[in-house]
Amino acid sequence: LLKVLSHIDSILRSPRAPPLIYRRSKGPVQSYIKENGQECGFEHLPLTIEMWADQLMALKDLHRSLRKLSLELMPWHTADPQDNRESIRVEDLQFIVDAILEEIENKEKNSQTPSLHTLSGIVSHFQKLFDVNSLNGVYPRMNEVYTKLGEMTNAMRNLHELLELDSSAPPTVVVDTVGKLCDIINKNVTEQVQQLLGTQDIHSIINKLEEHERFFPPFQALIQDLLCLLEISNLDNILPVVRSLK
Repeated sequence: LLKVLSHIDSILRSPRAPPLIYRRSKGPVQSYIKENGQECGFEHLPLTIEMWADQLMALKDLHRSLRKLSLELMPWHTADPQDNRESIRVEDLQFIVDAILEEIENKEKNSQTPSLHTLSGIVSHFQKLFDVNSLNGVYPRMNEVYTKLGEMTNAMRNLHELLELDSSAPPTVVVDTVGKLCDIINKNVTEQVQQLLGTQDIHSIINKLEEHERFFPPFQALIQDLLCLLEISNLDNILPVVRSLK
């Protein structure tokens, strides 16, 4: 027994031994004495061994819980045939934890990928916005919207350049500018008509038009009769033919 205890004591005193399992007794030596008369220093070892035994049992329970968690997070991983072995090492637990952490990191990296439910909602929303009755009509309507958008973008760009507006000017500013130009053009046209008819008020313009309506039909009928009577088809020939008849 003393030989065995001496061997154990040499192991416990080695640099690799945890400090927890070797403590020199502070009181009188009341237990095992080595042959050289020195105390063994592991009187508390039974309690430590009992604690280790409990920890080893808890290690199995922890391994079982981690395996359950792993199967919940990664159901495609089949059970390890060595899971039911008697001895469980810390390395086994660390391997399971590392696998779970790697899976969580991969999910976080791929979290920006939309789910099938999200994609379905996007398609449904597009169908409502652009009045698409079936899924087969989604792509053609997308192409149509893209084409129309391109045309509108080009038109707005050209209007910005023609009107000398900043490229950041909103469509409302473009519409207002076009409206002002139309008002200016209409005003100029009205002034030109007034100058052409020799009048400055709307009533005079109306009178001029009424006079034109009264004069033009009889004049047109007279010209048509002259063309038929003189057997000509060109207005420019009326005067030469009439002169020749004199």
